Formats: sequence, structure tokens, C-alpha cells
Amino acid sequence: MLSAKSAETVRATLPAVGAAIGDITELFYAKLFAAHPELLRDLFNRGNQNAGLQKQALAGSIAAFATHLVERPEARPDVMLNRIAHKHVSLGVTREQYPVVHQYLFEAIVDILGEAVTPEVAEAWTEVYWLMANALITIEERLYAEQQVLAGDVWRSWTVTDRVAETADCTTFHLTPADGAPAPDFKPGQYVSVQVELPDGARQIRQYSLTGAPASPVRTITVKRIHGPSALGPDGEVSNHLHHRVPVGTVLRVSAPYGDLVLQDTGAPVLLASAGIGCTPMLSMLEHLAETGHTAPVTVLHADRSPADHALRADHRALALKLADATARFWYEADAEPGDGEGRMDLTDVPVEPGTQVYLCGPLPFMRGVREQLLAKGVRAADVHYEVFGPDMWLASE
Repeated sequence: MLSAKSAETVRATLPAVGAAIGDITELFYAKLFAAHPELLRDLFNRGNQNAGLQKQALAGSIAAFATHLVERPEARPDVMLNRIAHKHVSLGVTREQYPVVHQYLFEAIVDILGEAVTPEVAEAWTEVYWLMANALITIEERLYAEQQVLAGDVWRSWTVTDRVAETADCTTFHLTPADGAPAPDFKPGQYVSVQVELPDGARQIRQYSLTGAPASPVRTITVKRIHGPSALGPDGEVSNHLHHRVPVGTVLRVSAPYGDLVLQDTGAPVLLASAGIGCTPMLSMLEHLAETGHTAPVTVLHADRSPADHALRADHRALALKLADATARFWYEADAEPGDGEGRMDLTDVPVEPGTQVYLCGPLPFMRGVREQLLAKGVRAADVHYEVFGPDMWLASE
């Protein structure tokens, strides 16, 4: 809990800090990367940095955490903290990096707010930072221990044993451990980080959902090639590298599996709604439901530009048909086939059983729209779970 004195100071200064937090985080990253260029080269997503997404996510999480401390001091925002912690451990972040972040973040705060940062204000916001940092460190070290790896040592060599073109822009990569040891267990819905060395020597990292069954000895990821400003533009440099420069036989550095969007084995009805490449975590969930003989109703919903753009479309429908009580409905903006919906996903005539557990993945506007429709149908907000590919701009905007 935030001390009473600091809580009063944070409450009084939160409007000013919140109004300037975007400028603060932008200056923070400039200072951090000037002092530690290796972090931008080998840890942070350069595409997200160029687009400003990471700055917005960091600003939003700090403001949200501080607001939570002063408005709900009896609770902790575990959803936000767990989501950040899972992403951090998939990148190999360790406790030693938090003092470095603190140094440059508070230099930025002082530079932006100037004389408003009195010793009392600095002390209060330092307390906020370390409450958040220590909460994350605790979660992260537990996650490392659960995977039986040393903190930060998440990487393992995996060999690409097959490539399958799913659509013009999506390719599935089949991976097996290069050392021949068994593949680690994962939970349906989780992802791995993949690190590749790019032509300029940078070792960039991206996360990809695991699409196969958790018990399979082969791991599969489906990578959508992102078209940036150029064929190998910064927004899609890793996805393009994987598509163009990673043939069968290539050895990749892949992390242990992480991610907090995990299918709960409750026996309750399930609704899986996705759009675009957001279908990937849903595939492993469906595999698991089929393997475990799930008997409660399962509703599978997906929206895409067209059937030709729908990666893993045949698997998506076939896995639903393997379940005892499941329906699958797809919506397409163009070239919809008989039985498919046209345009955006419309849940007006989609029945939703009481107690349904909902899992969403796709672009943020899509997930917001589907969530609103589900809440209007009586689904509890606590039963709607989601995954954002990239910085979590949903939490950052709440």
C-alpha cells in the first residue's frame, strides 16, 4: 500500500503528471536508449517504438497504477501487472533492469515538470514506481521458477522442421527442440518469444501464439507478414525476416511459453471470438477442448477480410466440429460464402449460455465492439478475457 503521506501527494499531483506523462515517457525512452542503445537493438520492439505504441502503453500503465493506488488502496491491479509480467519474462527481463528504468524515468520527470518536482513529490512518485516494480519483480521471478529457468534465461534453440503457407501473408512454422530434449508444457492460449538476428546485427524479439495442442512434441506458430512503410519496413522487420530468410533447417532462439490469456478448465460454456491473426491462440484452445472431451457448449466466432485471408480457416472449423456441442460462425468483409456472415461480426442472433467464459483476440476496436455486444447480452465483465498483440493499448486507455 502507498503510505498515507505519499497517497495525498500523488492524488494532488496526478492530474499534472497524467497530463505530461506522454512527454515524460517519450523523453525517458530517448534518455534510456542514448545511454543503453543495446536495449533498443536487442530488447525493445523497434517497430512499436517508431509508432509510439510502447510510449503510450508505458504512460497508460503508470497512470493506471498510480490512480489505482489512491482510489482503491485495498486492492492491487493484478490483471495489468500479470499481463506486463508475462511479457517481461518472455523477453528475459530481470530485476537488475528496474533501477536503470527508474534512473532515466525520474530524470525525464524532473526535466519535463521542472520545479514542480519538489523533494516531497519525488519521494511520493518514487514510492509509486517501486511498489509497481517490486510487484512485477515478484510475479516475474515466480513465472521464471514455474518454467524452471533462471531469471532472464528463457532462451532455447529450436529447429524449423516445416513451413506451411496458410495465406498470401501468413505462414505456419513447425519447431522442434534442437537439443532433442522434450518440449516444455504450455497452457492453451500462451505464446513464445522468437528472437532473430536481422541484417543490421540487431536481435529483435516478437511474440507469437502457439497454435497446436499443448501435448504435441512439435510447436507451431503462425506468423502474419506485416507490410510496413517498405517491404522490410520497421513495423514488420521480424515477420518479413521469418517469411523471407528462415527456411526449413534454420535454428531459432525461442523463449519458454508465457501469456496470461489461458483457457480455464472449468467445464463452463466457452465462447472464442477472434479477428484476423487473432485466431491463433484460439486454435490451441480448441485443440485442448477437443483432447479433454469438453462437453459444455462452445461457440467459435471469427471475422476477417475474406476467406482467403483467414489463416488456418479449415483447422478453425474442423476443430470446432470435433467437439460434442459446438457451433462455428465466420464473418467476412468480402467474398463471404453461403452460411457465412457479411461485414462485421454481429452477435444479435448468437445465443450465449449463462456462465459462458469468453476469450477475445484481435484488433482493439474489434474486441471493444464484441465485448459491448456480449455485456448487452448479460455476460459478466469478469468472464471476458482478452489478448492484445503488442503493447496493451486497452489497459493503457482505461
